[in-house]
Amino acid sequence: MDVLQQRFSQLKDALSLQVIGQPQLVERLLIALLADGHLLVEGAPGLAKTRAIRQLGELLEGSFHRIQFTPDLLPADLTGSDVYRAQEGTFAFQPGPLFHNLILADEINRAPAKVQSALLEAMAERQISVGQTTYPLDDPFLVMATQNPIEQEGTYPLPEAQLDRFLLHVKVDYPAVETERQILALARREAAGQSSVETVEAQVSPLSTIELQQARHQVLDLHLAENLEEYLLQLVLATRHPQPYGEDLQGAIQYGASPRASIALDRCSRARAWLAGRDHVLPEDIQNLAFDVLRHRLLLSYEAEANGMTPDRVIAELIARVPVP
Repeated sequence: MDVLQQRFSQLKDALSLQVIGQPQLVERLLIALLADGHLLVEGAPGLAKTRAIRQLGELLEGSFHRIQFTPDLLPADLTGSDVYRAQEGTFAFQPGPLFHNLILADEINRAPAKVQSALLEAMAERQISVGQTTYPLDDPFLVMATQNPIEQEGTYPLPEAQLDRFLLHVKVDYPAVETERQILALARREAAGQSSVETVEAQVSPLSTIELQQARHQVLDLHLAENLEEYLLQLVLATRHPQPYGEDLQGAIQYGASPRASIALDRCSRARAWLAGRDHVLPEDIQNLAFDVLRHRLLLSYEAEANGMTPDRVIAELIARVPVP
């Protein structure tokens, strides 16, 4: 494990001390950061989604901003707008909240389509256009959007084409009893202005942009064997043509994953292996990330949904049936 891998290991440990009971969310945040992508997080309220990305912001040399998505939000509320200065008789651009490094798009499905499109365009192009001028966004630029799976009244579900822009779709669940006991203890300490553990800032110094860029280059250079690359491609291809892997899957998938899924699975698998301190990708890396990479990119047929099939179940079947080299 080299120096940069040790830095990220410390980063992960520091985050885990502050975000108790969500190890997968912590790992996925770091993977998205290394893979230069964005993630959609789905879970009930109170599961430390906001806390996770806010704590990550304290560990980076950058800025964090939370945007509460509501039905009355406008695209300019995200991008900013030209403001008229009467004293000078000129217009000046007032940057919006997207001009930060880490963005929490809270309850993204509560905003109308135009606002969602403005955010997703910024995610894809890393720039925004206001009037005749285009403004580049900061680097790094990571968006964590959240969805509440419980209350769906008054929401605007993201279309499949927009969902495909997210690198990962992560589902978070309730913690175990012992973990929740630790959360209670941490909450009491914070309420009293105390903590039995060191603060995040004391444990690890903020990660610089240069260090992050170097880590991303190392991830891209990580070894992926040719037979594992073929396995990755066959797994994604099976979402488009599942017939060879069983008659029960034939007709279950209306639309499979796009080539963007192959790119995402490749980069995320490398990032997971790198975070683990390895210099090569294992089949477990691909299988572990297949659910988060593929679940939002599959559109099941009406018959499959009527029979109780879910994207996660289809992915699990494909992992079990596509031969591992």
